[in-house]
Amino acid sequence: MHKNQQVLFSILFLFFFGLISNAQEKIIYPKNEFRGVWIATVVNIDWPKTAIDGVEKEKADYLEILDAYKKLNYNAVIVQIRSVGDSFYPSEFAPWSRFLTGKEGVAPNPYYDTLAWMIEEAHKRGFEFHAWLNPYRATFDLNKNLLSPNHDIFKHPEWMIEYAGKIYYDPALPEVQQHLTKVVKEVVDKYDIDAIHFDDYFYPYTVPGKVFNDNASYRKYGAGLTLADWRRANVSSFVHTISTTIKASKPWVQFGISPFGVWRNKSMDPKGSETQSTSNYDDLYADPVLWMDQKWIDYILPQLYWSMNNPRASYSKLVKWWSENSNNTALYIGHASYKIRGDSDKSWNFVNEIPTQIDFARSFKKVGGSAYFSSKWFMNKNADIVRILEENQYKYPALPAPVPNLKHIVIDIPVVNEYQKDSVHYAFNIKAPLNTKVRYMVIYGGESTSKIDINDPSKIIDKILVYENEGTIQFSIPAEKMNQYKACAVTFIDYFANESTPTTIDLKKTFKLYSPAQPNENR
Repeated sequence: MHKNQQVLFSILFLFFFGLISNAQEKIIYPKNEFRGVWIATVVNIDWPKTAIDGVEKEKADYLEILDAYKKLNYNAVIVQIRSVGDSFYPSEFAPWSRFLTGKEGVAPNPYYDTLAWMIEEAHKRGFEFHAWLNPYRATFDLNKNLLSPNHDIFKHPEWMIEYAGKIYYDPALPEVQQHLTKVVKEVVDKYDIDAIHFDDYFYPYTVPGKVFNDNASYRKYGAGLTLADWRRANVSSFVHTISTTIKASKPWVQFGISPFGVWRNKSMDPKGSETQSTSNYDDLYADPVLWMDQKWIDYILPQLYWSMNNPRASYSKLVKWWSENSNNTALYIGHASYKIRGDSDKSWNFVNEIPTQIDFARSFKKVGGSAYFSSKWFMNKNADIVRILEENQYKYPALPAPVPNLKHIVIDIPVVNEYQKDSVHYAFNIKAPLNTKVRYMVIYGGESTSKIDINDPSKIIDKILVYENEGTIQFSIPAEKMNQYKACAVTFIDYFANESTPTTIDLKKTFKLYSPAQPNENR
């Protein structure tokens, strides 16, 4: 064989070996992975399907979304509860949303606390609930007749700036920042959420020929900064305040932000990405890198809404950039399920675009999961892609890992008071932990008590929402889920998403622990 042919053969061998290796890596299923979906309520994008649906239909449609994504082994919902100065919950600071009840300021009838109910139903199914708020957008259009008299646009017109057919809160005003902080604090204090979530709307996206007229605020508060630096400082100050407010109230509640997918273009900054795009820093006056460096946010979820090899902003290059430039936070990737078979970039016509993106993101150690905009695109749509995900990337359940700033050791270990079974269900009675606030229990199956691998997601039997009653946690699991196993292990998941050391149970032996009778000191 000619020497050059030998070299060529060696290169081809290594290339194909690499492909095989990569394929093998892709079938490794992560046990810890964030799998989220945005449920958009503004203009009824996802839910409720119309603004005039009755309460029972609203509830049924929401549960349909949860159950569909539970089947796909997702574990987090990011639900929009404030989009245009309104609310999906009874609020001191905003009127009920017209996207929920058909008319702004009118409560659901029959009445229910929509947010409390949504959170409870999500938790029952093992989902984290991320409460998604748009802080700065006050209206979706200029039709003030649709607004409640209690809307901030009437109560505080001096806070507002009209721009490109919408109205916005002025991010520079201290009184606006104080008000919006109270909005967030109300949700954190009143509701059992897992996270506060902001998306990419800070200063509005640029519309050619339109000017965001914050000149009066700039003259008053600019303090010698350039307009761009001053605007960025306004946003960063607000992000910092929200972070400290959340943690002062409930340290386990995460603060996550999903910015536009490009921080800066390399043409503007050598530290930027190889993209030609709108950017957070230069166009939206948002600096996610600063927020991460300062540990103001717990996770970042950049919206990488491009195909793998898009010429102006490629998904593959941006995943690599964010993995190399994220610090002190969990990093998740935002995917554009809404573009499937509906974009000028024809790459979105291929069924493997999203699965390939997931596999590629998983090859980066820093990437801890994904989220999808938005929920309706895998609801009775794109069934071929859903099937691929069910059979491959999302074949097994996964647990969200604790974000970096919330990791710690769970010192409590489950103590099983009683275990019994019959033909219908397996029932467990667990001693409530003394030192840990527990959100869930996770049950794993195995062949014996010595052969249970809790790092294998295929062995996750169920994730159970904890209800504590008189010092015990009781739950049951259908026998059909348990019968294939001879042993199981149970763990605690705390409110920070940390998991305890497991306790194993021999499923062949039912038992009850008896505590010795305590002497009656008053006898």
